[in-house]
Amino acid sequence: MSNWNGGYDVLESVVQQQPSEKIIVVLAFTLAISVMSATMFNIVLPEIMVEFHLSLSQVSWVTSAYLLIFAVGTVIYGKLADTYKLKNLLTFGLAVFALGSIIGLSAHHYWVVLLGRIFQAVGSAVIPATAAIIPVRYFPQESRGRALGIVMTGGAIGTALGPAIAALVVSLVHWRFLFFMPLLILLTVPYYRKYLTDAPQGKGKMDWLGCGLLAGSAALLLLAITNTSWIQALGCLILLVLFTVRIHSIPEPFIKPNLFKSKRYSLGLTIAFLATGIGYSLPFLSPQLLTHVNHLAPGLVGLVMVPAAVLTAILGRIGGKLADVKGNAFLFYMASTMFFTCFVLLSSFAGTSPIIIAIFLTFGNVGQAFIFIALTNGISRTLPKEESGVGMGLLSMLNFISGAVFATIYSTMVNQGANSNWNPANVYPDAFIYSNIYLVLAILIVSISLLYYFQFSKAIRKTSIFDRR
Repeated sequence: MSNWNGGYDVLESVVQQQPSEKIIVVLAFTLAISVMSATMFNIVLPEIMVEFHLSLSQVSWVTSAYLLIFAVGTVIYGKLADTYKLKNLLTFGLAVFALGSIIGLSAHHYWVVLLGRIFQAVGSAVIPATAAIIPVRYFPQESRGRALGIVMTGGAIGTALGPAIAALVVSLVHWRFLFFMPLLILLTVPYYRKYLTDAPQGKGKMDWLGCGLLAGSAALLLLAITNTSWIQALGCLILLVLFTVRIHSIPEPFIKPNLFKSKRYSLGLTIAFLATGIGYSLPFLSPQLLTHVNHLAPGLVGLVMVPAAVLTAILGRIGGKLADVKGNAFLFYMASTMFFTCFVLLSSFAGTSPIIIAIFLTFGNVGQAFIFIALTNGISRTLPKEESGVGMGLLSMLNFISGAVFATIYSTMVNQGANSNWNPANVYPDAFIYSNIYLVLAILIVSISLLYYFQFSKAIRKTSIFDRR
């Protein structure tokens, strides 16, 4: 704890000159608590299932409902941030987040546990939206990468500490005390109230019908992916068509059609969707590899993945500075190289010593952080100020959808297994399916790097030249 406080004090002393610098540190702390809250309950699902006599499908709603609402809520808060003051939205969201925690702490029935998680999700959805908006509104382009790096550091710290703190809490007290951690987030509200001075970026009425159509289509898409349901997929398509008609038929739609007509923004979303899905293989497939091939206990699996998260937290700010000094393209290609190296090594040596796997994962996790900084920074520059909230909120929502889509793809491939090995360097038959998947992901990384070079980065350069003229 003393090391953490010391690091925080140093960071605070470095950024004490400007309110915007202070708020980015507070935002990193907020994001760390949020990420921890989102992931901690994965460890205690078996205990909840036993205590309330539930099936696996029933208890899974503790995390599924949270992620579903969390994903949809990010774009809604993003849109609201274009009309209302960000500090008021944050105050509301964090208060609801805390209310959900209080409900969960008092839960002695499963429906109360679920209700607490739902309230937590409704409130905490404001955090990823804010994490994308504050660097855009409070930092000029030349220093925005560093701000994103600090935010990314907070997320990485939450990822690293979440499983460890959850395991510690459960070993000492009842699992319900996992609901207590998010209450610490209330400490940040006075800072947001003091230092967030932004005015609404736009005016006009909120298109709640359009909002509902988009939220419904996103929710049905996630449910269709989770349940492999064609009926829910059809419902998603119908709502998406109605949403498209809606935004073209009213003067003040939830999302202006011109936003999607921007080639730079649309390409940025596409590349971010693919990159997020590829990166999701690291937290999703790695535990399965270590469990089913290396036969590690859950505690040891978490231990193997901690070094990569810790290194990501340490290097996050460096990645942001590189984006500012060398440019987003430089950071993107560096991240792609690290991604490619990670997947080639994992493909070649999946099944080997967990210590070696832990080293390989550091390349991938740091690469994932850097590519997130580069893409978020680049996409933010394609947005007009009056649409920065909904534009960045949509990016956050698509990241969650990407994780769900690729998780289903990975699960299907693992369940089918592998009859042959595509990488002759791998000599572990039990790991052939993982080796094949990692090899495909390495090829995909090269593909999106080419897409970035020939389409997105060129479009940005042309626009920048035009703007200078």
